[in-house]
Amino acid sequence: MISDAAKLRFAIEVAKYPADQKQSAVMACLAIVQQENGFVSPQSERAVADYLGMAPIAVHEVSTFYNMYNLQPVGKYKLNVCTNLPCQLRDGARALHHLEHKLGITMGETTADGMFTLQQSECLGACADSPVLLVNDRTMCSFMSNERLDELVDGLRKAEAA
Repeated sequence: MISDAAKLRFAIEVAKYPADQKQSAVMACLAIVQQENGFVSPQSERAVADYLGMAPIAVHEVSTFYNMYNLQPVGKYKLNVCTNLPCQLRDGARALHHLEHKLGITMGETTADGMFTLQQSECLGACADSPVLLVNDRTMCSFMSNERLDELVDGLRKAEAA
C-alpha cells in the first residue's frame, strides 16, 4: 500500500523532529501518500498511523480537518474556489458557478473524463485578489474573471491533449 520510496520520504520527514515527537510528521506523511496515490484512503491513514506510532483516529482527525487532503479519488486537476465572505463579496460565488457551468459538474464532483474536480475552499489568504482559486493545492490563481477561468480550464485541457 505504501511504497518503499514513500517510506524513505517518511523517514526524511520524521528525522526533522525529536525521536519522541515523530508524530509531528503526520501532515507531511499524508501529503506523501496523496502525492503517490492521488488521495488518502482509510488504509493509507492506518499505514501512516502504524509508521508514526499513532492511533489511527488521530491520523484521520488530521486528514479530515484540512481540505488539502483528498479522501477519495479526484480529477487530475483539483480546483478549489474560495467561497469565504470576503471572496463572496468579490464574486467568489460567481466564479464557482461559472466553473460549474463550464465543466458541467456541481461543486464536489469530478468531470466524466476524470480531468477536473471542483471544490469550494475556506479562506486562501488572498482576499484582496479575489476571486481566487487553488489548483492542486499548489498554484494560487488570483483575480479570476470568467475570461480568466475559461483560459485556465482551456489551457489545462490543451496541455493534456499535447
